[in-house]
Parts: sequence; C-alpha cells; structure tokens
Amino acid sequence: MQKRFLGNSSLEVSALGLGCMRMTFADKPIGDTAEMIAFLHEAVDRGITFFDTAEVYGPFTNEELVGEALAPFRGQVVIAAKFGFQLNADGSPGWSGFKAVRSASSRSPRHRSSA
Repeated sequence: MQKRFLGNSSLEVSALGLGCMRMTFADKPIGDTAEMIAFLHEAVDRGITFFDTAEVYGPFTNEELVGEALAPFRGQVVIAAKFGFQLNADGSPGWSGFKAVRSASSRSPRHRSSA
C-alpha cells in the first residue's frame, strides 16, 4: 500500500482511506457491528491506515464503532473525525461554529481523561 504524509505533518497514512459513514448511518447501514468490526480489521490487514468518521453519523455511534474496532491498532492507524455540529433534537446536523467545536471537543474521551 502506498503511503502519504498529511499536509506538512509527519503523520503518514495509507494513500487509500476508508470512509466509515455507511457502517452505522444512512438509509440502510451495510452490516451489523460484528461485521463492521471484522471489515475494519481486514482493512488494516490489507494496509489501510486512514479512516474517516463524524459525530453526526449516528450521531456518535459511528465514532464509537470505529474507535472500538481500531483500538487494537492504536498507534498504527489514523482516524479523522469531523465534528463541531450543533445537532438538532432529531440528531440531524444543525449549525456549526466555534461553540459547537468547543462543545464537541469537551465531550471527547481523550479530553476528559487529560483534564
């Protein structure tokens, strides 16, 4: 698998990334949790190291699935998570902005554990 650096950083990822939205979100997700975890593990086995998710996919259920599935590969994979939407009562994305970004980052497990 070819690799690329993200921007000017030293963060190296696979040239192919995997978008994870349909694993938990949209009209009909493509599989159950066990199938998606197996699929993500197979992707890593095939050299994929860059995964894309977002808090609005579920909401939050996609990030939880991807995090659980890729936990055994910590330090070997990169997860891009889009965030900062103020969700409507039905879970659909509403507005975004600084307050929404701050709110999302304060809910992050990493942020909470370092506080």
